[in-house]
Order: sequence, then C-alpha cells, then structure tokens
Amino acid sequence: VRVNGCMSLHVPSMDWRPVQGVPCLRPMSAGIGSSAPATLMRISSPAIGAAGLVPAAPGAGGTEGSGAAGGSARIAVKKAQLRSSPRPKKLEKLGVYSSCKAEGACKCNGWKSQNPPPTPPRTDQPSSTVNLQEPCRSCSHTLGDHVTHLENVSEEEMNRLLGIVLDVEYLYTCVHKEEDADTKQVYFSLFKLLRKSILQMGKPMLEAQESPPFEKPSIEEGVNNFVQYKFSHLPSKERQTIMELAKMFLNQINYWQLETPSQRRQRVPNEDAAGYKANYTRWLCYCNVPQFCDSLPRYETTQIFGQTLLRSVFTVMRKQLLEQARQEKDKLPPEKRTLILTHFPKFLSMLEEEVYSHSSPIWSQDFLAGASGGQIPIHTGNRHPLQANVRLFGEKRKPTEPLPHEEIKRPRVVGDIPVELINEVMATITDPAAIPETSLLSAHSARDEAARLEERRGVIEFHVIGNSLNQKPNKRILMWLVGLQNVFSHQLPRMPKEYITRLVFDPKHKTLSLIKDGRVIGGICFRMFPSQGFTEIVFCAVTSNEQVKGYGTHLMNHLKEYHIKHEILNFLTYADEYAIGYFKKQGFSKDIKVPKAKYVGYIKDYEGATLMGCELNASIPYTEFSVIIKKQKEIIKKLIERKQAQIRKVYPGLSCFKEGVRQIPIENIPGIRETGWKPVGKGKELKDPDQLYSTLKTILQHVKSHPNAWPFMEPVKKTEAPGYYQVIRFPMDLKTMSERLKSRYYTTRKLFMADMQRIFTNCREYNPPESEYYKCANLLEKFFYTKIKEAGLIEK
Repeated sequence: VRVNGCMSLHVPSMDWRPVQGVPCLRPMSAGIGSSAPATLMRISSPAIGAAGLVPAAPGAGGTEGSGAAGGSARIAVKKAQLRSSPRPKKLEKLGVYSSCKAEGACKCNGWKSQNPPPTPPRTDQPSSTVNLQEPCRSCSHTLGDHVTHLENVSEEEMNRLLGIVLDVEYLYTCVHKEEDADTKQVYFSLFKLLRKSILQMGKPMLEAQESPPFEKPSIEEGVNNFVQYKFSHLPSKERQTIMELAKMFLNQINYWQLETPSQRRQRVPNEDAAGYKANYTRWLCYCNVPQFCDSLPRYETTQIFGQTLLRSVFTVMRKQLLEQARQEKDKLPPEKRTLILTHFPKFLSMLEEEVYSHSSPIWSQDFLAGASGGQIPIHTGNRHPLQANVRLFGEKRKPTEPLPHEEIKRPRVVGDIPVELINEVMATITDPAAIPETSLLSAHSARDEAARLEERRGVIEFHVIGNSLNQKPNKRILMWLVGLQNVFSHQLPRMPKEYITRLVFDPKHKTLSLIKDGRVIGGICFRMFPSQGFTEIVFCAVTSNEQVKGYGTHLMNHLKEYHIKHEILNFLTYADEYAIGYFKKQGFSKDIKVPKAKYVGYIKDYEGATLMGCELNASIPYTEFSVIIKKQKEIIKKLIERKQAQIRKVYPGLSCFKEGVRQIPIENIPGIRETGWKPVGKGKELKDPDQLYSTLKTILQHVKSHPNAWPFMEPVKKTEAPGYYQVIRFPMDLKTMSERLKSRYYTTRKLFMADMQRIFTNCREYNPPESEYYKCANLLEKFFYTKIKEAGLIEK
C-alpha cells in the first residue's frame, strides 16, 4: 500500500476468519470493500475528566492519555487548513486516492507525483503550484485523468472526502507504529474501508450481524436504574449528590481505555476470551476510533454496551480510579474532595454488587427507570418511576408501559389520569418539604420505618455471618455467633440449646445478624439450597427488650434482598402458633409454591408446626418498599383532593319522593354528571322470540367467520392450557354459544351479550397482554360491538 507516493506499508499475513457478532468494515457501495472482519485495534483518545478526577495514565485499561488529545486536535487543525485550500490543491490531494479514469482501462489506484515532497515536509519551502497536466509516476497519465470525476462535485462533498483522506493518513501512521498484531490487523481493515470509500465516493459504513446497541438495558440505563433502585428515598440534596457521582462514573466509562484481549488473557486466563474480543472490537470501531476519525459514526460506550462489558472492566476500573484519587487528592478541587474521596468509593461498592449480581433488577428491561427531572443529566428518560403505579380507576399496567411518545398512539383507557396532572402532583410529592412527616407513633407509619431510620443514622447494622472450617474464624464474628445463640435460646425456650448451638455454628447455615451498639439483638438463621431453588429459615428472633420497633420486619426485608442477589426466590419455614402471625405479615402463606419433590428430604420437620412459604419478586426493593408505598399514597391523596376541589358543590336534597314519586332516572340526580358519571348505552329489546333468534344467529355467524375468532371456536383443552380451569371458573366459547342459541337459551339480548363478553374477559384474564390470544380478543370484541350496534341492540 502506498500513500502520497512516498510511504509504503508491509502487512504480514493475517488470519481473516470471521468472528461472530464482530463488525465487518465495508464502504456503503454494495459489493465493494473487504469482506474481512475487523478484529482489534487500540487508539488513545482525549481524556475528559469528570467532577475533578484526574485522568489516569493509559496502560492495560485506564483513562485515555492526555497526549492523545493533542493528536486529535492536530488532525482537526489539518482538516481545517486543507478545507480552506484552493480547489486545485484539493484536487491534487484527492488525486492521490483516486483511480485513473484515462481510456484503456488503466489499473492505477492513485496519482503519484514525479517529485514527491520530502519526508518530513519542510516548512521553509513555498508550496508548489498544482499542475493538472503533471503525469503520474506510476501510469504516466495526468493528474487531471485521475480527478475527472470530481469536476462537478460540490465544495461540501469535496471537503467531506478530504476529511476521509486525512483519517486514512492518520490510520496509516497508527498501523505503522502499532506493535500488537491484532490491533494492526484492524487498523489495516479500517484503512482499506476509508480508502475505498474515497475511491467510490461513498460513506464508510461498519457492517455487522448486530448494530448498536449491542445489549439492553445499556450501561447508562442500568446506572440510572441503580440510582432509582437504591436512592429514590433520599432527600433532594442527597439525591443530587448521588446523581453527580453517577454522571462522573458514566463519563469515566465513556473515556476509558480498554485493555487489549492479549493483555486480558494474561491477566484473566480463564475468562471467555472470544466474548471480550468481540466487545473490544465493537468498542474500538464504534466508540474509540471515531473520536479521531470523524468520518466514521461515533457512539457513547455507555449507550450501546450493557452489563457484559461493564463486568469485564468494572473491577480494574474501580481499583484504578480509587488509587488515582488517593494519589492525586491534594490536586483535587476542595469542593470535590469529599465527594470523590468519601462518597465515590461507597457508590462504587454498592454498584459493584449490582453489576456482578445475576438477579439484580437494575438489569431487567422491565425496570421502570428515569424521572421527569432526570436522575442523571445525560439520561434521556422523562418519566417518574412511580408514574405507572398511580393510574386510577383504569386497567392494571405492567412495568414495561410505553414511554410518553408512544402513549399518544395507545388508546386511552377510560379513567386514566392525564400525564400532565401526574407530573404536576409528582413535583409536589418529590419535594421533601411538601411531604408531611409521619410520626413513628402514627397508625399510618410503616412497621419498619423506625428501624430503617436507625439504620440510616448508623444506630443498627445488618451482617450475614457464618462459621467456616476453611478459614480462621474472625474473633468478632465468633462473638456475634455466640450472641445469636444466646438470643435464639432465650426467645425460643422450647428449642434445645444444643440443637440451636449446632445449627448456628454449622458452616452450612448462615445468619443475618442485627447489631446494635456492637452487640447482637436479633437475627435470622437460614440454610440455602441453591440447587433446589429455596432457602429454609430455621430460627428467627429479636431480643425481648428490643421488640415492637420494626426490627423483625426490617430483618426479613434485608434477608429477601440478600436472596434476590443470590437468585433464590423462595423461603420455606416451619412456624409454631406464636410465629404464624409474624410470618403472615412478611408475606408468607400456607400455599407452598415450591414443588414438594424439591424440599422433601431437605427441610427439617418439626412437630406441631405449620409449613409456610414465601415467593420473592426480584423487582421489588424490599427495604424501601414501604417508602415507595407511602409516596404512592400521597400521590393518590393529592389526586383525590384535586378532584374533590373541582366538583365540591352542595346541591339541595331531592324533594320529589315526598310528593309520591317512587323512582327517578339516575341522570336526574343533581351533580351526578359533574362527577364523571355517564349513562350506559341502551338499546331496544326485541320482544319477538323469532326475530331475536334470527338477529342473534346472524351476529354469531359474523363473529365466527371473523379472522380473529379462531382461538374461541372450541372449549379450551386442559392439555393445551394447564391450569386454565383453576383460573377461569366460568369458561365460555363460540361452540357453546351456538348450542345455547339453538336451544333458545338466549331469551334476551343481555344473556347473549353477557356470554360473548365472558369469552373476551376470560381470555384477557388468563393470557398476558403481549400474547396473540389477548390481541385477538380485543379485535374480536370491537367487531362484535360494531355488529351489535348495527343490529340496533344497543345505541350507537
């Protein structure tokens, strides 16, 4: 490959085997360009510090070096100078990369000057005049023969091509200096992509089996979800600090330098190398290189990658950022020092748990994230996380409700509260000054409210501890285990002390301990059975002088969140007559969801006790659940107050009944229409049985011949829908309706309409909204009521 007629490049033989999911680099023109997949390359990019963090030195992963910023700036300056050059100078530059158009099918791919400029170019020599008749050193045709296709090209298009030219030259320099073989290979692929884009005057496009984003939710969405999941209960000032930390973290990822796959293989030899290599290549092609080569489309790392990439870089990134912050603490701005040295490490530790958890709800696409005010400034979501849960008098919604721009297309449900009103009320609710403080002694305060406040102030702590045969026991943990044994022995007098001691100190059992002032005041001893999908709760107790403070509820909520992180979503326990009430309050019931074959032989059996179970929902933040409910109650209360203020008017009593009137139409009651009540549509009742039969038969035939009637033609078979008849107590189908019609069962239109409506209601109750059956029911119902109206059985 020759560039500017003076530089040559030797590329060693390379393995071009495709990597699944890795982008191939081709120009936009069909059939042109290399079919080779891009593999790896490494380019430094400008460092952008966030909130006062100093960029780390580049290496095996790190914030990108500041020296690269100068390189990027130099490219921008060169492009500006070249674009301001005279047109002949631009043609000369483009001629180097333009194939010869002379007659005779010349195979020359670029004009080469007879007198190439010195390398490096000398600044003391004046620039020579461009001569379009100067012959090419390779094919002897003139420069004009190489640029005939550019004669009528606009300045804008020519400047675009010149930008690609400088990107090509920069990539050539990078390939020439790069030592890593994989990186050199991808540089060369990009070099050819841009080179052929110039030849074909096309736009460089990266072709791949997958296009951005590569994983959902993205890192940005996941961090937004994390902020909402863990910190939504905080006052606005503290929440603003968390948002600043989140923004800082996202900025660091966007300008983080990934380590090459070869470096990573040396550091983590047992990891999935192919998966990291694919993500590394995507990162280079879509995020890193386009920062310099702006002729390629550029994306933010946090917007197109998700949990997989974040897991691969988080540990190293966290270590380097914290180490760097400690080393550079004296250089940090005073107003940022506490934020970075105190709050940022805690933020990263909490986020790390969610990043590496296999069941964290923040990575679920069902998680409703973002807020009207924006949890993180660069986040584009504009819904409040509670908004989907405050719909009044309408149908139930799933957490995956469409965003507001999709809401316009969705049919309105009668009774929905306007979005504008929700946002207006939300603004008052999220303001801490507007939320009335609930007294801890109030009947409306949550059971765990006092305990949650004590934990926030540091009065109490929660730790999952256990004995170990492999490691030397920690003295403090042993003291806590002894304290737990004492608490369980005192609070559970019917349990033998030896039995309690054996289980508390058994390495297979763990205990969630409640610590106050350095001593144990309660705990829950449990044993996990991951292979069986459940955990057995063995002992649960709080010392007598610390009861009725919400500690028991808060203990159980912490235990639930601990198990969600470990992907175990079922609890089983044997409760005596004194404990049944407590467990019922914590969501336990006698209806066991775990199949009996899963726990028989595993769980300990107790005489005179009741087996109870609890199924966990991975989307619920249990330790903050009562706070969320409290906010929702406030929202509903505000909405009701606003509605009452609109319709609050006292009408005189009805005097007509004193005059002997027995009944009046509902619509004649003063003020009834102002409340939103509407009269139900009425239709004529056919008194002639034959006429009614004929009308209903015609309607039923139309319904049965509708293309969406196929799921409802026959009764549901138990083999096709297990458990259907446990959910649906009154099944109905079109075949049964036909038989009832023949037997003259439908003596009124209301009986007929009730059976038809039951078909649609049953379908929607048993099937999820996204199913084909659910959609068929909606479409067929609409068609049915159209036919009913046409027949005059109800008013149009």
